[in-house]
Amino acid sequence: MRGTGSAVARIGALLVLVLLLGVVVRLPWAGDLGVHAATIERLRHDPLDPGDPLVAADTPSPYYTPWTLLLGCLAKASGLGVFVVLRIAALVSLAVLASGVWAFVGGFMGGGAGGLGRGEGGRARRAAVAALVLLCLVLLWGTALFNWSGFLGLNSLALTVAYPSTFALGASFWLWALLRRATELWHLLGAGALWAVILLSHQFTGVVASLGALAMVVGVRPWPGRAYWLRLGGGLALGLVLLAGWPYYPFFSLFGVDGLEEIHRPLYRDLAGRFWLVAVVGGAALVLRWRRERRDPLVLFCLLGLVVFVAGGASGHWSWGRVLPAVLIPAQVAAALEVFFAPRRAVRTAFAGVVAAALVVGAWTQSGTLGHVVPRGTLPAAIAAKYRTPWTGYHWITPWTAYGDVVLAKTFPARQIPAYGPYTVAPGYPDFFLGDEGARDAAVRTYFAARSTRAERLAVLRRYDVKWVVAYRSDGGLAGSDPALAKVAVGPRGQVLYQVGEAALRG
Repeated sequence: MRGTGSAVARIGALLVLVLLLGVVVRLPWAGDLGVHAATIERLRHDPLDPGDPLVAADTPSPYYTPWTLLLGCLAKASGLGVFVVLRIAALVSLAVLASGVWAFVGGFMGGGAGGLGRGEGGRARRAAVAALVLLCLVLLWGTALFNWSGFLGLNSLALTVAYPSTFALGASFWLWALLRRATELWHLLGAGALWAVILLSHQFTGVVASLGALAMVVGVRPWPGRAYWLRLGGGLALGLVLLAGWPYYPFFSLFGVDGLEEIHRPLYRDLAGRFWLVAVVGGAALVLRWRRERRDPLVLFCLLGLVVFVAGGASGHWSWGRVLPAVLIPAQVAAALEVFFAPRRAVRTAFAGVVAAALVVGAWTQSGTLGHVVPRGTLPAAIAAKYRTPWTGYHWITPWTAYGDVVLAKTFPARQIPAYGPYTVAPGYPDFFLGDEGARDAAVRTYFAARSTRAERLAVLRRYDVKWVVAYRSDGGLAGSDPALAKVAVGPRGQVLYQVGEAALRG
């Protein structure tokens, strides 16, 4: 790809980054944004002993990571609101991701495996390669929309750009780039420390980063000598020490947690619709690279991810599906690299045309992302139909609730309310280190169950020192006219905020 094609790739990547910057300004609310906001809020109030981010309990949490600790300290030192800090986090994560892709691409333009020698590059050529790689990462997917944290599809990234997973993915590209070139001890010690930060910041992405790191190391050419392996062992040892010494949660205890399988089962559905573009185009690129070099790091990376993904599906460990980026990323990168670096001109030309067509299809599939930046009414009808309105949030309760108040609500509002400072009775997400999570879930069900007595509902309010209830009238629970409750505010679609009377709590 030369001349006009390279310019188009750079312009396209720039437009994607501008769109994502617009998304950062809007910060659309969906998915796990609430728990990440709550985590920063707790660290802002007490960086040393924040407690559980979702419920009023003194327990460790895997959400307290090096990245969120930094953001919490920023919030505490600056006085900025949590959503402003999340926007800053999104900007930094985008910068880490874009620069990480740039660094990673550089490892394939040198003299190592899969590269073509430094003389053929130059900054302009490298910029074009990195731009096309970035476009493939966000657009080369399938024709069925797919959103999940830790996945770089444009629509998914727009919703998760402020999540720790985006920072961790960007840092992963830096890790892989470092391992493509590192030979000195201090380089490999730095790689070990970065590996630990990634694993602590987003554990699923850490697995992807680990598989990629293994592929980069095994794919090194020429095969390293004994001194390299000793230095690499030093970096690995440093990473393990940092993982074991992290004070906010016991990292290695996560290997024994359960309760994650069912929520990850959708990762194994509609694979063809979600990923057929990258499977066809990226798969072909990987085959060509494998024919040229049996230890090609991108091929090894994809195969490692595929083995884990297939093993998860075969064994019913659906959470192993989170390793899918380890299958997709190398295929997406390989597709872009073939456009520039395939040895035969005819192959480069063919890939340029196929990749361009696939990116157009991918862009159209994910064009609804524009709705996060452009008013829906100004979008063409076909694009507006693809846009999905984000959640509205629970800012409407903040004039009355205070930091640390306990709110009783069902699961969906419980995923958002802690972002504003209150706790909920039961966590809206699986909480690995919360010993009484089952009892809390049962208490919420008891309160809203039609068969529960008034005395049972009041007992729930007293047991967890509930000060507020958020519910629709159809949810059940105490009647709005009950003397234990006082109606305070009405939110979107008729949801009501009730204050619990102190007399009810005293019994």
